[in-house]
Amino acid sequence: MVSTESIMKAGLLAAVCLLVISAAPSWAKPQCSASAGPGVDWTECDKKLIILSGSDFKGATLVGTDFTSTDLRETNLMAADLEKATLVRASLAGSHAEGAKFDRIEAYRTNFSALRAKGATFASADVQRSNFSNSNLVDVDFTKADLGRADFTGADITGARFPLANLSRADLSGAKFSGPLDFSNAFLFLTRFEGVDLSAATGLQQWQIDMSCGDEKTKLPEGLAVPASWPCAFD
Repeated sequence: MVSTESIMKAGLLAAVCLLVISAAPSWAKPQCSASAGPGVDWTECDKKLIILSGSDFKGATLVGTDFTSTDLRETNLMAADLEKATLVRASLAGSHAEGAKFDRIEAYRTNFSALRAKGATFASADVQRSNFSNSNLVDVDFTKADLGRADFTGADITGARFPLANLSRADLSGAKFSGPLDFSNAFLFLTRFEGVDLSAATGLQQWQIDMSCGDEKTKLPEGLAVPASWPCAFD
C-alpha cells in the first residue's frame, strides 16, 4: 500500500521537474536543438546571429523565435507562423513567405526586399525602417502595423490593407498596384505618394491627404483635394 507521504513526495518531485523545464533557457529546450526543416517547432528559441540562408521552413512554428541579425535569405517560409518573432536587422531577402504569419513581429531595419509574401499577414507588426523594395505584397494585411519610414520602392501592393497602420514617412512613391488599397484611419504623416494613382484607394479622408506628400502626378479619389502643402519640402 502506497503511503500518503510517498504520494506527496512524488507530487512534489513532479512539480519541481515541471518548474525546471519551464524555466530552462531557450537553448536547453528540446525543440531548439532540432535542425531547420519543414514543420520544425522552434517556439521561443534563440536563433540570432546565425546563417540559415536557403533553409526550408515551410509550415514551421517559429512563434517568438529570436532571429536578430540572422541570415534568412532565400528561405522557404510559406505558411510558417512567425508571430511575435524577433527579426531585428535580419535579412529575408528573396524568400518565399506566401501565407506566412508575421503578426506582432519586431523587425526594425529588416531586409524584406524581393520577398514573395502574397496573402501573408503583418498585423500589429513593428517593421519600422524596413526594406520591402521589389517585394510581392499582394493581398497582405498590415492592419495596425508600424511601418514608419518603410521602403516600398518597386513593391507590388495590390490589394494590401493598411487600416490603422502607421505609415509616417514611408515611401510608397515607387510602389505598384492594379487594384484598390485600404487606408482606413492609417496615419500618413509625410507618407510619400509622388506619382501614385490613389483614385481607387479606399478609406482615405482629407485629413490623411493633408499630412501626406504627393505631387502633380498623384491622383486622388473623388471628393478629395490636393493640399497646398504639396509637393513636400524634404531636408
